Amino acid sequence: MSRLYDAHNHLQDERLKNVRSTSVETLRGNGLRRMVVNGSSEQDWPEVLALAREFPEVVPAFGYHPWYIKERSPEWELNLNRFLDQTPAGVGEVGLDRWIKDFDFQDQERVFVAQLRIAAERNLPLSIHCLQAWGRLLEVLEEQPRPGCGFLLHSFGGPREMIPALSSLGAYFSLPGYYAHDRKARQREAFKSVPADRLLFETDAPDQPLPPERVRYSLPDDERGKAVDDPANLVAVYEFAAELFSESVDALAERIEQNFQRLFGTLNRQER
Repeated sequence: MSRLYDAHNHLQDERLKNVRSTSVETLRGNGLRRMVVNGSSEQDWPEVLALAREFPEVVPAFGYHPWYIKERSPEWELNLNRFLDQTPAGVGEVGLDRWIKDFDFQDQERVFVAQLRIAAERNLPLSIHCLQAWGRLLEVLEEQPRPGCGFLLHSFGGPREMIPALSSLGAYFSLPGYYAHDRKARQREAFKSVPADRLLFETDAPDQPLPPERVRYSLPDDERGKAVDDPANLVAVYEFAAELFSESVDALAERIEQNFQRLFGTLNRQER
């Protein structure tokens, strides 16, 4: 049985509330060792911390997602540091996003840079979200201090031509099962250029579900009729990646474990 690692999900999401324990038990049966659970705002950081205390496999991360920065309190940086002081944790989900409506990009950048600096000062891995802002993201990463341990570009969707420059700055690149959809051919091709020692896998559950035919564990759609991804589908992400890279699941799993430990290993708690 392979040892599995999910580099990015949102187990705290309300859509997963009634299935969390079942999903984690299923993942344990499939070989789960670690999953990084990313907070998005001050509102969900307490739930992320609670999950880390409930499930030893959870690696917590606390950060302000660019979609939610308008909700931040005047004390948000102080609060972020307080959560980071309570348990071994990464910083995330943070980033830049020009895709959302009515965005204030200057404000996004201020909040992102503040969190990047916190991660650098504490040498903590951070998980970065980026949509339609790859050029500016690269410039910011070149201009600002970065954590020595590296950083994750979650669901990397940027140009393959940027991979060498981002890698030189310490980037790791996580592949979601969502890229198994036919329309994501460009993203799949880009991942073939990712250095072998910088590759990671993620579910991003409950978002970014696999194509229906690849789903191992199904959940009902949410109230908007949107598909909900079960974190237990991590094993299907590994199977998709094995096809993409023409490697066995076991060979890939060994490499992913090494890469995960290189980026997140300083946050490890005692093995189960």
